[in-house]
Amino acid sequence: MKPVIFGIKGESLGADERAFFADADPAGYILFKRNCVTRDQLRALTDELRALHGRDDLLIMIDQEGGRVARMQPPEWPAFPAMQTFDRLYDLAPSTAIMAARWNARALASMLRECGINVDALPLLDVRQEGASDIMGDRTLGAEPMRVAALGRAVLDGLVAGGVVGIVKHIPGHGRALVDSHHELPTVIADEATLEADLEPFISLRAAPMAMTAHIIYTAWDAERPASLSPIVIEQIIRQHIGFDGLLMSDDLDMKALRGDIPSLAAGVVAAGCDIALNCWARMEDMVGIANALPDISEASRARLDRARAEAASTKNDMPLDALMAERDALLAVMA
Repeated sequence: MKPVIFGIKGESLGADERAFFADADPAGYILFKRNCVTRDQLRALTDELRALHGRDDLLIMIDQEGGRVARMQPPEWPAFPAMQTFDRLYDLAPSTAIMAARWNARALASMLRECGINVDALPLLDVRQEGASDIMGDRTLGAEPMRVAALGRAVLDGLVAGGVVGIVKHIPGHGRALVDSHHELPTVIADEATLEADLEPFISLRAAPMAMTAHIIYTAWDAERPASLSPIVIEQIIRQHIGFDGLLMSDDLDMKALRGDIPSLAAGVVAAGCDIALNCWARMEDMVGIANALPDISEASRARLDRARAEAASTKNDMPLDALMAERDALLAVMA
């Protein structure tokens, strides 16, 4: 198995993809809007991926946050609120907000599991900062670390109750970035004492099964390399200081924050300490290069992957989607 998650070109596997994926044996796949057209089509795609690898617990992930980040969209699937909705409710009724976030995540999980998806890139534990890039904005759970941690835990619990594993992101924190890492490399110049507030939600949820790195330079820790490529940040901050021992994946290698060819970047993030490289755009040349550049997955990374997959398989939702959304909406009505 190669320590990489690949994207897929379209609504079904092409013959070239089918042959390549069978040979490369990636750790999993990530889906985007281009892959999500109807329930039946999407379920057929995920079923084909599982059959290709002979694994019912194959990692198949999506970035389905709600709000502006939604790959599965109306009218085929219901719209979900942005995460900031639960932050606003927390201002009025903290315990109600926590319950609403949990029901919302259970509903998300129900929608994903119906289509064969078992991992969601949620929740964001990035602590929102005044004046920072709006790339986080309404995707975040708040500007106060304890609130972010409380709502983040509710999201993780709701997802797993529906049979889906959540990914905490963007470790060790994207909240202070002044530019969007999709387009350029952010540099955070805060000192270590200031950065402690950003780490608090990740420390609180350090037992999460999966996390995604930030493509950001933190000058207090490593002034030369973004976190995804920094052995210092990954080992000393993420593994030791935060205490995270789950599956650590990079953010997408195609983001403009990173410089270099994609296969070299994949090798770089794995060499720096990421368990998995994330490559989203399904360009065959890049994927072949990545498969050639990467070693087989390490024993430690495989064990973390197996633990995460086992968590997704351990529970199955027993309520219909409409009922789950109704429970959430009754709680959100406090803000009406």
